[in-house]
Amino acid sequence: MNMDKVVLRILANHSRAAAENMAQTLFRTAHSAFVKETQDFTVMLLDPEGRTFAVPLELGATWYPGLTYGRAISMIDDYRPGDVAFTNDPYSGFLSTHAPDTHLWKPVFHEGEIVAWTAGHIHNTDMGGAVPASLSRSLTEIHQEGLRFPPMKLVNEGVFDESILRIMSTNVRKPELNLGDIKALVGALNTGERKIRAMIEKFGIETFRTGVSNLLDYAETQARTLLSEMPDGTWDFADYTDEDSDAGNPCRLKVRLTIQGDEAELDFTGSDPQLGSSLNVPTGSDPHHTLFLVGVYYVLSTLNPHILLNQGLTRPFKCIAPVGTVLNPRHPAAVGMRSLTCARLRSVLFGAFAQVLPERMPAAPAGNNCIVNVMTTDERSRRTVIAAVNPVVGGGGAMPHRDGSNGSGADAAYLKNTPLEITELETPIRFTRYGLLRDSSGAGRWRGGLATEMAFRVFAPDTRITARNRDRHRFRPWGTLGGGAAGVSDMRVNRGTEGERAFGARDVAVLHPGDELHIQSAGGGGRGDPLAREPWRVALDVRRGYVSAEAAQRDYAVVLQEGKVDETATEALRAERQTGAVPPFFDFGPERREFESIWTEDHYAALTHLLLCLPIHWRFFVKTELFRQISEHPETDLDEALAAIRLRYPQIPDPSAQDTSDPGPEAAT
Repeated sequence: MNMDKVVLRILANHSRAAAENMAQTLFRTAHSAFVKETQDFTVMLLDPEGRTFAVPLELGATWYPGLTYGRAISMIDDYRPGDVAFTNDPYSGFLSTHAPDTHLWKPVFHEGEIVAWTAGHIHNTDMGGAVPASLSRSLTEIHQEGLRFPPMKLVNEGVFDESILRIMSTNVRKPELNLGDIKALVGALNTGERKIRAMIEKFGIETFRTGVSNLLDYAETQARTLLSEMPDGTWDFADYTDEDSDAGNPCRLKVRLTIQGDEAELDFTGSDPQLGSSLNVPTGSDPHHTLFLVGVYYVLSTLNPHILLNQGLTRPFKCIAPVGTVLNPRHPAAVGMRSLTCARLRSVLFGAFAQVLPERMPAAPAGNNCIVNVMTTDERSRRTVIAAVNPVVGGGGAMPHRDGSNGSGADAAYLKNTPLEITELETPIRFTRYGLLRDSSGAGRWRGGLATEMAFRVFAPDTRITARNRDRHRFRPWGTLGGGAAGVSDMRVNRGTEGERAFGARDVAVLHPGDELHIQSAGGGGRGDPLAREPWRVALDVRRGYVSAEAAQRDYAVVLQEGKVDETATEALRAERQTGAVPPFFDFGPERREFESIWTEDHYAALTHLLLCLPIHWRFFVKTELFRQISEHPETDLDEALAAIRLRYPQIPDPSAQDTSDPGPEAAT
């Protein structure tokens, strides 16, 4: 039954207000800086089947409006009023997507029947495991990534299960933060329950039931309307993470986007095999899993800023990812750094839709929202401190109508800065630099957003740093329509001194008293011909410190004299630079061009096909060996390289003799 649109809009506003109230409760009562300042949390309202129908827009992460709790909810047999269930196990119900993300959900009863759920997650600062903060690309199996709880009851009829809390407290590094944040989230769920009861009292139970269903249908209709306005067709796009493991090879993500009428298929076949590191993304063969579709939410919201954010948006999309690949790994693959891969996955989707709607879509954002954690000793109290310091987020891609956002990353802008004074008060470090990085953006008619750089000094021995999601130190954020690729990221200790150490893509460092860590993100890609940028804009960028005078002349052909545009020299230089050639749609930068001179599209397609023909446990090993063989002998084709590898490792199965049928979603568990 369809509800009156005015009543539906009112119910939508009430639902969002309820979610905002939940977010405020959590935000104001959380214990860790990562939740109360950085805001890596979610809250939501669910229908009886566990489908998200309302999320806040002002606070928290923006990845999960399409999330469904149904698989996890069904793994517990009996729910009673006052119960709260939880899980942080990525392979139990495929709800949590790495161990620090602890999801809780609470049933809302009306006359003895569950009519809705309140739910949400917090990112725990630490869940134990091999490294402080639990996350590093170097980890190779999920057992190293900390304590895991399959779906179970945390609160029984209003009473916490103390045995579960004791187990957690014993196994994590800062139990007071974990327990404080979890209890704050329970308070948020209680707030949501009260708000749902108020809505039922206001609208009546039948109107509430019908309205919740209609909200999901309405979001679906909005998504289908946007798809129907796009041209039908098929578009391919691929992008890379810098390394598939510590000191490893690039990891490619590929999508084939097919739009037909008001539906779309996202086929990720051709992406790399399941990795021997923690960059895998656990989706459990769910064709509508929210991690596949985060980039889609951004695209739809760009096209219609008033679109409802709920699970209905996912219905017109079908996602395909073969089991045993980086986007659909099998247990016990490590998944802790899935956020790095998801950042690249968003870039892949942005690249596909940029071809569909070139006049509407921006260039690539930085795609490396680096989150820095510090474990050190506070000499004032002689206590161990572990804290999230600050996200180092890069620039947004240049837009069709303006420059990219500086230092906010566009698709990672929900991560908030923690004031440096608060960090220095809670963590014994001293900041020496935190700001925007000059000359880091992609040049264009519209300039990409600037990168962020941060530096701080430590004062205790054996201070351990984890800087998760570090990427883009090799493969640049791409520019479009003649715009240039952006600058790359970097992390090093004691920059500019004899003791300088560069870390490449590594995300773990050990520092000693007096050491200074410097981290910079990537910038955002440029859009349009840089020679079409008005000289006065370039001069303004130079005055603001965004662009150097040297880069103004090199990238924009703008000549400055004492900070002012030399009109005659600029016109002459621009006339000299004009070639009349049509630029390629994308500028990926020299590093990717060099890589793809060997690993062409056809070559890489043959590689991924070959790997899919192998048993899952062989795929990453064979990929690594093939990269080594071909880097040493670039003239060798894949078949010859594989034959040479099988001479050394005869136990590698013959790919042509393997059964390549998909074992299905249950095999992923």
